[in-house]
Amino acid sequence: MLQLIQHIIRIAARHDRTEANSALLETLQDIFGLSTTTIYRCYPVTGKTIVFACAGIAAGGAYSHNAYLPERRHCQAIAHDPLLQRCQTELAMVGEKLAHGVDRLVFPVIRQEQLSYLIDVALPDNLSAEQRVLLMGLFEYFAHQIALLDYSEADTLTGLANRKTFDRRLFEILGQAADDATVRPLAGPGRRHGTADDSHWLAVCDIDHFKRINDTRGHLSGDSVLVEFAQLLRESFRYDDHLFRFGGEEFIVVLQPASRVNAIRACERFRNAVERQVFPEAGQVRASIGICGFLRDDTPTSVMDRADAALYWAKQNGRNRTACYEDLLAAGSLAEKPLTQEPPAPSVSAQL
Repeated sequence: MLQLIQHIIRIAARHDRTEANSALLETLQDIFGLSTTTIYRCYPVTGKTIVFACAGIAAGGAYSHNAYLPERRHCQAIAHDPLLQRCQTELAMVGEKLAHGVDRLVFPVIRQEQLSYLIDVALPDNLSAEQRVLLMGLFEYFAHQIALLDYSEADTLTGLANRKTFDRRLFEILGQAADDATVRPLAGPGRRHGTADDSHWLAVCDIDHFKRINDTRGHLSGDSVLVEFAQLLRESFRYDDHLFRFGGEEFIVVLQPASRVNAIRACERFRNAVERQVFPEAGQVRASIGICGFLRDDTPTSVMDRADAALYWAKQNGRNRTACYEDLLAAGSLAEKPLTQEPPAPSVSAQL
């Protein structure tokens, strides 16, 4: 029992999902002797749910992937596994008998009546009833730990990841982008991508004239617009794109590798969705977007400076449009922003 308590303390000390996953796996191995486990992070997508195998125990031992950066090769639709899908339908622990007396159990971690995580374990037949009860208690504790992380990482109004989470995660996303074979240094006098220009992209999305909504309709109406705006973001971008509320009426999307054309198209699809939406508390709302691609030696400050410059240009040139930094640079509409370690400038929305 003392050993279990020590492991629980280790889980409690982890303030990062990836580390919490690893601490849980250590407990399952050391205390319960489990040799087959998968921890899935769940992503609701229109009409389906995607599960990301972010950690587990297999024949080769324990493994762990960054729980914040879902890799598509480790993702699948939940419908591919009937037991996982049944767990989603019932929102309760489910199980099935495997060969040699092994029980397979799937335990759900639920947030706002939707799956947040799934813990998929194979229990050997020699696991005692007392150990099984302790195991269920451990999973309940892990679910509470995930709920605390949700609370600390999410914006309380919109449910998107908050500014603090953005500041932490952008370093990891930049590292992932630098390791990605599709990221290439920009070349030529205009620092344009080559013919194969797939890259990660960062888009800053700002609600046009948001202050006017607050001033004329009240802050509760403004909050309602922010919530609906965030929901349109979720519906418009892919499950593995990263969505953040940066502050006020400013939101950030970090897109997975895509061509310049497709990245702009995704932003335009979202902007058009906002323009078509009738917001009950504000009527028609419009948005401006500034977007730029990642560079191999990028810093958080540099990529934000370029996206903010594109957003500022969009605001100064009619609003309700998407402006791409690389296109503006090539057209001579913007001066090139050097890579820098300096702190980021104040957000565009605060300047306008």
